[in-house]
Amino acid sequence: MRIAIARDAAFGFYYPDDLEAFAHSGAELIPFDTLNDEHLPEADGLFIGGGFPETHLAALSANKSLLADIRHALATGMPAYAECGGLMYLARSIQWCGEKQKMTGAIPADVLVGKRPHGRGYMVVEETGKSPWPPLAVGRAEKIGTRVHEFHYAHLENLAAGSNFAYRVLRGTGIDGNHDGLIINNLLAGFAHHRNTQTNPWVERFVSFVRENSA
Repeated sequence: MRIAIARDAAFGFYYPDDLEAFAHSGAELIPFDTLNDEHLPEADGLFIGGGFPETHLAALSANKSLLADIRHALATGMPAYAECGGLMYLARSIQWCGEKQKMTGAIPADVLVGKRPHGRGYMVVEETGKSPWPPLAVGRAEKIGTRVHEFHYAHLENLAAGSNFAYRVLRGTGIDGNHDGLIINNLLAGFAHHRNTQTNPWVERFVSFVRENSA
């Protein structure tokens, strides 16, 4: 099973042990460059982690063939997960320091990057029951919430009311102050950075979801 992963100057925030967990779960990570690769590699799923897409707006927006590939893949149901910078890249546009550029458009919202952190620090989230991934096993995380963290100067604007979310925010900011983990088709995207742990095995859950949808 192949999962495409954005690895370049715009997206480089990944935990090495989380990436190792993909291999342990039976998935091969296929790197691609959002700035230079014209097409998405052949894959069963997509993972775009954190980074600083706002510092590469013109180059990201100019790679229209890759933007179109990703938009089509997500619209037709490719399983995907995006964190923070990845969430921003999948939105309609990003505006930063007076510059605004079109992005993928898979998420019907616009990103505004401010001068001060919009969300910063440790978060606690709990499942809403709407996540497309296999359920989190009953245990400690269900009782006290899942500990994650966020650090973003960005926030979403023009997101439609009634959107579905995978997480309620018990502590922190997330997407709207109350929720994180936006769900669109088979995409789950949020501002929170998750670590793959015994109480939060997000890699195994995501890989299982990809496997179910590629069978």
